[in-house]
Amino acid sequence: MRNRIIIIVSVLILIVIVLFALLSGGVSIKIFSLSETGKNILFGIRIPRIVLGLITGMVLATSGGVLQGMLNNPLAEPYLLGISSGAALGSIIAIVINKIFLMPIFGFLGALLTIILVWQIGKKGKMIQRTQLILAGIIISLFFSAIIALLMSIFQRELGQIFSILMGNLGYIFSKSSISILWIMVGISIIGVTLLNIFSNRINILSLGDYMANSLGVNVYKTRKFLFVITSLLVGMVVAFTGIIGFVGLIIPHICRILVGPDNRYLLPLSGILGAGFLVFCDTIARSILVIELPVGVITALFGAPFFVYLLRKK
Repeated sequence: MRNRIIIIVSVLILIVIVLFALLSGGVSIKIFSLSETGKNILFGIRIPRIVLGLITGMVLATSGGVLQGMLNNPLAEPYLLGISSGAALGSIIAIVINKIFLMPIFGFLGALLTIILVWQIGKKGKMIQRTQLILAGIIISLFFSAIIALLMSIFQRELGQIFSILMGNLGYIFSKSSISILWIMVGISIIGVTLLNIFSNRINILSLGDYMANSLGVNVYKTRKFLFVITSLLVGMVVAFTGIIGFVGLIIPHICRILVGPDNRYLLPLSGILGAGFLVFCDTIARSILVIELPVGVITALFGAPFFVYLLRKK
């Protein structure tokens, strides 16, 4: 009962954050008067940006919770496993070849390549080695970071756009012809996150260890492979639009673990809710605190790093 109340309260907080983000920036009067400028701001910029933030935060936080549970590692998250770096590299390649409209596709392909590489390196026979999987992710991430640094050295004219990908930015501009891509992404994200929540009981069993999970009738190899592929594809899809946004997939599941305990039946939905609210809140600060817009990844790091140090000191 207590966990359900916490989830309901979190939903209410999320609604307040969305309203705050919707009305911030000094345009609320124009929006409510339904002037032409207000309509353009509301439907062409503000709502798509908030929706992108909600979906991205939900995917990153839920994926972080799933990866931490299935690998039984409190440091597991999409960035650590190289997925974010792969998607970012794909998007940057689209920038340097002057095919910006193909950034989402290239980013998705980059994440897909990362999935294949990390899985093949981490696999040993028909079993997946958890430690080896994480080490493979770190190696791939460092390798892709080196390639990105090389591209930055060669294509210095595109440094501004590349930095936007590396530091995270929700200011992706959807035109009238491309707005349908956002709604397709929303549908895929909701379906994917729902699937991950359906597997919450199996993730609980996986967190007990491979031997115990096998004895309880869970196919460890197939379940872990399915969860890894789904989380990777979801993360690759959102990172292709937003760039690398750190700490959301790492700290939000830890906060939820403090609030509702380790049971993934409650932890995963709460992670999705708090992750969505946290990222939209950080993005609102990023575009409102100064005259210039700050990368949202900077704000999440400013909040996330001190909190994570606090968790390390306490536990």
